[in-house]
Amino acid sequence: MPSFDPACRQCPRLVQYLEQGRQKYPTYHCAPVAPFGAEDAGLVIVGLAPGFHGANASGRPFTGDFAGILLYRTLHKFGFANRPQSLAVGDGLELIDARITNSVKCVPPENSPTPEEIRTCRRFLSAELQALAKPTVLLALGTIAHESTLRSFDLKPTNYKFAHGAEHALPGGHWLIDSYHCSRYNTQTRRLTEEMFEAVFAKAKSRLESLRAS
Repeated sequence: MPSFDPACRQCPRLVQYLEQGRQKYPTYHCAPVAPFGAEDAGLVIVGLAPGFHGANASGRPFTGDFAGILLYRTLHKFGFANRPQSLAVGDGLELIDARITNSVKCVPPENSPTPEEIRTCRRFLSAELQALAKPTVLLALGTIAHESTLRSFDLKPTNYKFAHGAEHALPGGHWLIDSYHCSRYNTQTRRLTEEMFEAVFAKAKSRLESLRAS
């Protein structure tokens, strides 16, 4: 199973939604959104799904999404990106020892994929994560990303409770770190503050440095 299929049409509801979006916004990407960043990255960030007017429009994870403002600024602050903003494909932005992927590669209506769509798309995330050649830090943004990451390694989420800032040792020397999703709702309600998000990245960077030193 490949880790990404740009022509995937396995989820009828998502296929229909993409076709409707393409008709209304012909310049939008409106297709599965590929992971972005280094293939041998030490830090892999797992999100939920593309936003309609963000990654679904631009074709790059978190690019054009409100959530991407905080994400890319934080990536840059901790040395994982050469620029603090992700504006558009071809803007010169590069990730450094990092990659961003999503649990579901196509935009879902109301930002809410169904359990079946999450399961169907997990084959790609599983192939991507199980191909990791060295111990990696995985940063899950939200509970769906947390559970999809664990199930990609055939692990039971009930054995790894989601909590903001929690760290979980995984088989193969990998580490999973949890964060609330950097969505507009979470940041505007201050469920997730910039300081909280940066604290998670500090943990991720420290854990990655420990893996590299071992």
